[in-house]
Order: sequence, then structure tokens, then C-alpha cells
Amino acid sequence: MSEQKSLSRLAGTSLADGLKQSLEKEIASGVLEPGKRLDEKEIAARFDVSRTPVREAFRLLAADGLVDLNGRQGVMVRALGMNTLLEMFQVMAELEGLCARLAARRIAPDQLHQLRQIHQQMADQGTSISPAAFYDMNLSFHEAIYAFARNEFLAEETRALRNRVGVYRRRVTFHPGRVNKTLEEHGAIVEAIARNDADAAHDAMRKHLTLLGDDLVDFIAGFAG
Repeated sequence: MSEQKSLSRLAGTSLADGLKQSLEKEIASGVLEPGKRLDEKEIAARFDVSRTPVREAFRLLAADGLVDLNGRQGVMVRALGMNTLLEMFQVMAELEGLCARLAARRIAPDQLHQLRQIHQQMADQGTSISPAAFYDMNLSFHEAIYAFARNEFLAEETRALRNRVGVYRRRVTFHPGRVNKTLEEHGAIVEAIARNDADAAHDAMRKHLTLLGDDLVDFIAGFAG
């Protein structure tokens, strides 16, 4: 199967949408780093497509705030300043807090079992796995809560913002002490959801994202120092 067919199938509607989704994942994961110039010809060759869907994908990414279209200077992965990052994490805390609140009200027993399994797997492996693997498990934990909230519009909006801060969120994952903090905070979220305590689930998730943002500030400040 060619890359082009795979992109079309992924998008379900158009080649540009599929390409946009692939580039979005690369931006969120840090494969395409903030400030990197995206070469239209190189991307067309890499995905075995013409330049037309690449240009359309760039427009879609710009609409989502993931890249900047700078005319003759080209297309650049958007780099976020500290104030913008903090503002985004504040909004993320509220969106994910609402996901946790709804999940606490709506979660089914089998879903709770699934959430506990994901959390236990993260706790069992902890720092013994790579940062990338731990981050992927962390995404699975949060995605499960989005799903169990049973509000697809909320899930889509939360994912869209998560993708914009994804590379920064990933960088702080293995900041000293962050893994143990993450596991402790996730545990509090799981237990609140298990009790069907919507307020506690919201507060636990909001605290988790707020502290993650604080750790990110410390992480970046460490480089500045």
C-alpha cells in the first residue's frame, strides 16, 4: 500500500485531511519541532503526493494554530512563548477537568476497570521505560477519560488544544520527579472517578494539569538559567 492510499484512508474524506493529521501528529510528538521550517517539496516527496494537498494541509494546520504561514519565508511550526503556554495550560486544566467531571458521572464498570488497568500499567513500568513509551501510555490514560466523558465535542476541543501544547507537555514528562508526581496525581483522579465524585474528579484533574504547567515553567527556566 502506498503512503498516498494510506493517507486517503486515514482521512476518510481527502488526501489533504489525511496529510494534515499525519503532520499534526509529528508536530505534537516533537518530530517537527517548534520553529522548524516545513518544506513543501520535501513533504510532498516523503508522502508521495503532489504539492496541492501539501499546501491545503498547511492551511488546515495554520487554522488550528499549529503552523505559521509566513509568505516568502515559508511555513514554520509555531513556537509558543511562556505566557501563551501558561494560558493554554490554564484552559487545558479546565477542559480536562470537565472531562473528568463527566467521566465520574457517566463511567461504566468495565470502563472503570479499563482506566485502572492503564493506571496500573503506568505505575508498574514507571521510569523503566523510555520517555516516549511513558508519554504514549499517559496519552492513553487521558484519552480514556475523554471517551468515558461521552461528549465528543468536548473531546475534540480538548485534543485540539493538547496537540498545540503536546511537544512542550512531552518535554516535561521525564523532568526529575515528574513521573512519580504524574502517577500520584493520576491515582487521585482514578479514585475520584471510581467514587463517582464529580467535583473531586474535576479538582484532581485540574490540579494535575496546573502542576504540570508549573513544572514546565521550572523546566524551561532551568535552561534560561
